[in-house]
Amino acid sequence: MSLNFQQVYAKIREIGQTTAARQQRLAEVRQRAQAWLQSLADQNEALRARIERARTIDPDLRCALPLAERLDACYPPAQESLPTVLIAADGSQVAPDHHAPLLYSLLNVGAIVLQTGSGETPQVFTDSTLWYEEELYGENGLWSEEVLAQRRDLAERRKLLELAQAFQGTAPEACPLITLTDGPLELWGAKEGSGNEYRRSLETYLAVLSQLQAQGAIVAGYVDKPGADLLVRLLEIGGLEDEKMAEVRSWRPLRGVTDRWLVGQFLRPGCRSAIFGLQSGSCAHYRNALALHFFYLNVGDERHPYLVRVEIPRWVAEDAPRLNVLHAALLEQCRLMGSRPYPYILHRAHEIAVVTFEEQHQVEHMLAVELRRAGGEVEGESCKQSAKNLPGRLPRP
Repeated sequence: MSLNFQQVYAKIREIGQTTAARQQRLAEVRQRAQAWLQSLADQNEALRARIERARTIDPDLRCALPLAERLDACYPPAQESLPTVLIAADGSQVAPDHHAPLLYSLLNVGAIVLQTGSGETPQVFTDSTLWYEEELYGENGLWSEEVLAQRRDLAERRKLLELAQAFQGTAPEACPLITLTDGPLELWGAKEGSGNEYRRSLETYLAVLSQLQAQGAIVAGYVDKPGADLLVRLLEIGGLEDEKMAEVRSWRPLRGVTDRWLVGQFLRPGCRSAIFGLQSGSCAHYRNALALHFFYLNVGDERHPYLVRVEIPRWVAEDAPRLNVLHAALLEQCRLMGSRPYPYILHRAHEIAVVTFEEQHQVEHMLAVELRRAGGEVEGESCKQSAKNLPGRLPRP
C-alpha cells in the first residue's frame, strides 16, 4: 500500500469538521448573488459600460455580456420540434508518448447524421488519422496535449462542414440543419494560444465557421454540467464600486457560486435563459457574425432540473426562428436519453469516436509488424515504462 491513508484521512476529517461553516458561508454568498441579480436584472446598458471599463484593466476578463434581454429572463420553447437534419461530431485521440515502444499519435473523429421525423436510419462516419515520428513535431518540439486538442477540435468542425455540404441538398426543402459538438465553440487553447500553430488552426477554424454560416447551418456547442461563473462574474463587476475598479482582477465576493446554481433558481424545465455575449480574452478573434454567444437551458424536469450551457455564433443568436428550432431540437434530443438528459446524437457521436484500448493495441501491433517487415526499427518501451508495467511492487534492495 503506497498511499498514506493516515494523512489523507486526517485531511478528510478536517474537511468534515469545517463543512458546516463552509455551507453557511456559501448560503450567505448565494443569497447575495440572488439579491444582486434582482437589482441588476434590467441594468444592461450600465453593465455593458462597466464591462468595457473593466476590460481596460483586465484584457483577459471572462464574463457574460448582457444584450437586450433581462438577466433573469426565462423563455419556454416557442414551438414543438420540427423535422431537422442533425449532424454531430466528436473526436478521440491517442497522444504521442516517448516512453512507448512506438512514437505515434492517433485521431479518430466520429460523426452521425440524423434526419428527425423521417424514419430513416442515422448515417455514421469515421475519419481516422495516424501520425508517426517526425510528423509529430511542430515549432515547439513534440506535440503537446494542447496542440493535439486543437487538431481534434478543428477536425470535428471540418467533418461537420463536409457533412453539412453533402446533406444540405438532400434534405427536404426548408428543413433546418443543425450541427452540434460537445463543449464550447471557442477553439481549445485560446487562452494561451499565441504561437503560429494556434494562429493557423484559428484561421482555419474561423473559415470553417464562416462556411457553415454560408450553408445556413444552425451551429451550437453543448456544454454539459457547466462549472463556469460567467453570469456571476458579471454581477461581481456590477457590484464593484467605481473607485475600486482597479481591483477588478481580485474582486471575487461571489466566489463559490456557479451560474448553474444561480440560473437554476429561476429557469423552469424546458426553458432557456437570456442570450448573452461572451466576453473573453479571445473574443477579438470572433467578430461580426462569428461573435460567440450563449444561453442556459434547463433540460431536466420539475423533480430533477438540469442546467446546461449552449454556445452559438451571432448569426444564430440574432435569428429568432433558428434559435427556436435549436431550442426545441435540443429538448427533444435530451428526452430520448430519459432520466439522464443529454443529446442522443452527441452520445452516439462519442460512441463512434472513442478509441478503445483493444483498438489502440491493435494499431500498435500492426505498425510494429509493418516496420519490422520493411526492415525498420522498433526500439521497445522505456525502462521506466517497463517498470511501471510490472504486476507487483519491486523487491526492496
